[in-house]
Amino acid sequence: FVIQTPPEWLKHYPRYLDALAIRLRKLLNAGLNRDVAAMQEIASLQAQHDERRARHQRDGMTDPELETFRWMLEELRVSLFAQELKTAIPVSSKRLKAQWARVKK
Repeated sequence: FVIQTPPEWLKHYPRYLDALAIRLRKLLNAGLNRDVAAMQEIASLQAQHDERRARHQRDGMTDPELETFRWMLEELRVSLFAQELKTAIPVSSKRLKAQWARVKK
C-alpha cells in the first residue's frame, strides 16, 4: 500500500490511525448508535467508489477524480469518527457528491 499511496496522502496515515483509535475508544463509551449512523452515511459512498473502481480496472482506465473521491472518503471518516483531529481538506457528503459528478463513467 505504501508504494500505491500518493505521497501527498501517505503523510496523513498517522492521523488516520489516530482517528481509528479514537473511533474505537468512542465505541467503548456507548458510542455504537452514533458509529452506526456514521457508517450508514459512508456505506453508500464507499459502495459507489468500489463499483466504479472495479469497472475502471476492468476497462483499463485511470481517473484522478476517482482517486480524489477515494481520499475524500478517508477524510469524511476522520470528520465523522474523530472530528477533533480535523480534516486535511474541507469535506462533507455534499462535497463528495459534487466530486462524484467529476468521476468518469
